[in-house]
Amino acid sequence: VGEAAVISGLDAVGAKTITEVVNHLNEIKKVRPTPPLRVPEKYRDLVLFSSIQGQESAKRGITIAAAGFHNVLMWGPPGSGKTLLSKALVELMPAMSVAESLDVAKIYSSVGLLKGNPLSLERPFRSPHHTTSAPAVVGGGTWPKPGEISLAHRGVLFLDEFPEFPRNVLEALRQPLEDGKITVSRAAGSVEMPAKFMLAAAMNPCPCGNHGEEKLTCICSPISILRYRKKISGPLLDRIDIQLNVPRESITSGRLSMTAEDPRKKITLAQEIQQARFKGSGILFNSEISYKNIEKYCVLSQEAEELLNRAVNNSSLSLRSYHKIKKLARTIADMDNSELIRENHIAEAVGLRINDKMASDLA
Repeated sequence: VGEAAVISGLDAVGAKTITEVVNHLNEIKKVRPTPPLRVPEKYRDLVLFSSIQGQESAKRGITIAAAGFHNVLMWGPPGSGKTLLSKALVELMPAMSVAESLDVAKIYSSVGLLKGNPLSLERPFRSPHHTTSAPAVVGGGTWPKPGEISLAHRGVLFLDEFPEFPRNVLEALRQPLEDGKITVSRAAGSVEMPAKFMLAAAMNPCPCGNHGEEKLTCICSPISILRYRKKISGPLLDRIDIQLNVPRESITSGRLSMTAEDPRKKITLAQEIQQARFKGSGILFNSEISYKNIEKYCVLSQEAEELLNRAVNNSSLSLRSYHKIKKLARTIADMDNSELIRENHIAEAVGLRINDKMASDLA
């Protein structure tokens, strides 16, 4: 009855026994309808985000990710704050609409995970351990049921120790990252489950975590470092919009230069612009723009187009990367309240997309 009460236009009447049902139908003793549940409309407090000292470039990166629902990979040594940054993503992200919340509630109801108020505007945050099996992550089983990617629908799927996940689990993410859904087929039939999630992944530069550090010694052999990094395939890496270096911060690092209100204001502005732009199209965020309508929604200035073409040609990027950079620049332009994507927006998007340190270290 609690779940039914969230649907507008219905009188949800809940009875505990058959006797109550018979008495209600015979009008002997009516059961009162459950009053409609109010949907809480409160943002999460920026507790985690405000507690992060330094890491300004990484905080800028996750702010852009939250504004446009872009996938993000954080790369750096242990203890640099990658997990904290990922958890802060949910604080930054705009609250779900009622329609989004209903979609999420249906998924959680199907596996009996609804607790308390069945309707919440807070976006899901799922963080499976790297020993989790493929069916538990993508969904499946004898009788297919939603996995972690569907439970993270419209929210964040955080994969810590990214290369430690089995290869088949990581490769299974490729289709849902592209399509926003997962199709599980079994002998009895197939079922399609929603999986529009933001992937937030974190990894170390090597198994011991000290590769590239000046004051610490890496004990990993070159072949073990290469084997560790090769667990993240090129096609999977190509589907991640933002790739951030998160170095260790010293205790003497400067304090926050961004106030707690700054990122939320820019994200809210970008969300309002996206809602107006995509009204009636079925698209909610810039990351969902397809190659069919990218020219319509991502209009670049001539200087920006030239810069993007040079970056793509010089780095031999794929067509998917070309489109990812455009969509990322669209979000950055929205945060600046600019209808036209300008040269500085493309420059920042290219910097977030191409992880030069990771590429040079791997070489």
